[in-house]
Amino acid sequence: MSTGSVLYKAPFALGGASEIDAQLAAKLLEIALSRGGDYADLFFEYRAAGGFAFEESMLKSASRGVSMGLGVRVQRGDATGYAYVEQLDWDAMKRAAETAGQIAAGASPSRVIVAKTVIPARRYELPNVTIDLPGEGKRALLERAAQAAHAADKRVTKVEASFSEEIREILIVTSEGRMARDSQPMLRFGVRVIAEQNGKRQDGSSGGGGRMSLDYFDSHSPEWHAKEAVGQAIRMLDAREAPAGTMEVVLAPGDSGILLHEAVGHGLEADFNRKGTSNYTGQVGKQVASSLCTVVDDARLVSGRGTINIDDEGFVPEATTLIERGELRGYMHDRHSAKHFGRAPSGNGRRESFASAPLPRMTNTILLAGDSSPEEIVRSVKRGIFAKKFGGGQVDIANGDFVFSLTESYLIEDGKITAPLKGVNLIGNGPEAMRKVTMLGNDLEISDGVWTCGKDGQSVPVGVGCPTIKMAAITVGGTNVG
Repeated sequence: MSTGSVLYKAPFALGGASEIDAQLAAKLLEIALSRGGDYADLFFEYRAAGGFAFEESMLKSASRGVSMGLGVRVQRGDATGYAYVEQLDWDAMKRAAETAGQIAAGASPSRVIVAKTVIPARRYELPNVTIDLPGEGKRALLERAAQAAHAADKRVTKVEASFSEEIREILIVTSEGRMARDSQPMLRFGVRVIAEQNGKRQDGSSGGGGRMSLDYFDSHSPEWHAKEAVGQAIRMLDAREAPAGTMEVVLAPGDSGILLHEAVGHGLEADFNRKGTSNYTGQVGKQVASSLCTVVDDARLVSGRGTINIDDEGFVPEATTLIERGELRGYMHDRHSAKHFGRAPSGNGRRESFASAPLPRMTNTILLAGDSSPEEIVRSVKRGIFAKKFGGGQVDIANGDFVFSLTESYLIEDGKITAPLKGVNLIGNGPEAMRKVTMLGNDLEISDGVWTCGKDGQSVPVGVGCPTIKMAAITVGGTNVG
């Protein structure tokens, strides 16, 4: 893969300052397993990241940082030992291997298989990565967005624009004989505006990105993002108080997939089911959603924010069908949960950094399209809510109960989208909401790359997607109860 110059070259890469090959890795793994562990792996990571923030017609901040280290994991049964270091000299790495291995004691060491290279997928090949490119061009993108937003409407009083970028180099070597490398680029661009009129103030935002370079802006220019953000803010200036009660809800395509991700996806991560704490525990083969619904976690989307060539355990992920025509087909697995359930790892073992052990995590989680047109779906609603953009939310993994706030939503009256609304919250239960899906659009859309998922204190980039969705009944929490 060509990813530009060598500015970000990982020290542990072949030919690097601290080159790691299969023989050296085998020695570390033997030390890690010397006290009797069943399995061990090494996770090397080098990350170079930067960011720019533009506000009040000037560049407010610019940052650049580098992190590097090794995480060593040893497993014995259901117990896991983990240790990490931020130096790649032999003594430090040996110390980490010895520390992680203390989880096991008194048993015979497991055999280390000399690693063979895993050929990764090729889902984000780039001629260059943005962190290697001059900062002047990135500043210009932010300035263009700010100028376009101010020019779009005189009611815009403030514009903030941001650009973040990174390259993450990883190397995984396991005692089972896998050795895999990957170079993972990422960029994210965002615009936020504030508009004021007659004492009222509203904000609007737009952003995106993914595992791509500056060619992202060929189809999503700074001016386009500025127009989207301004449009949202201006429309919301006229927003009325939201109605309250149980009613039909139509979810817009794309970003609405975050409700699926939070209210359903987390419950399908296999560690929760291994521990028996998910609402979906023991439900494989049973109907858990409307027969219209097929949900997949797909790491293959070219250049997607949640796309990966290999997971953080060295497995090549593909597409995992979670729910098929309403029936639960399986879970997202890392190596640990896969062994527990007698399944093959699905390539969903992910971690925030070398300082964290991997967990089953989503990549790009998608509700597949149906047969209805979005216009047909809206026409079918007598009175309801059209949910266009989501803000924050809370979910109880054990039972699937959720509360989500909407940053942009509208009233549907007699089959037409009418007044913008403010203060809308959607309250419900993930599995119940999926059973109440009565129409699915033919307009599947993948959200532009903005979402980050948190779990057990770790954050990883993810993607979401869905078509237009009609749910027969969700509780709407609003302030207008008249």
